[in-house]
Amino acid sequence: MPFNYDGKTFVSPGDALTGHYRQHGNLVWGEITGGAVRRGALAGICDPDGVIRFAYHEVLADGSVVVGECVSRPERLPDGRIRLREEWVRHGPHRDSGISVIEEAVRDV
Repeated sequence: MPFNYDGKTFVSPGDALTGHYRQHGNLVWGEITGGAVRRGALAGICDPDGVIRFAYHEVLADGSVVVGECVSRPERLPDGRIRLREEWVRHGPHRDSGISVIEEAVRDV
C-alpha cells in the first residue's frame, strides 16, 4: 500500500485542529481535537491507492454535535509527508459541505 496512516498525526494549516490516525489493514480510525472541535472520531476504509472513505462525529466548542462523511485523497509532499484533500459532507441540522486540506505533522528529530 503506497500510503500508511498508522501512527500519523495530521494538522490543519492555520488551525489548531489535530487528527491522530491508526490503521490496521484497510481499516482506518482516528481521534480529532482542537480548534472548534472539543472531541471527535472517525472510522473508515482505505483503498489500495490510499483514498480513505470514512464517517465522522464531532462535539464542537459551542456544544453542537455534528456527523458526516468524508473522502480523503492523499498526495505525497516533497519531504515525504502526506497531504490529504478532504471532501466532506455534514448531515443533520448543521448540514454543510466543503473541501479541507490537512497535512502530516512534522516530526521532531
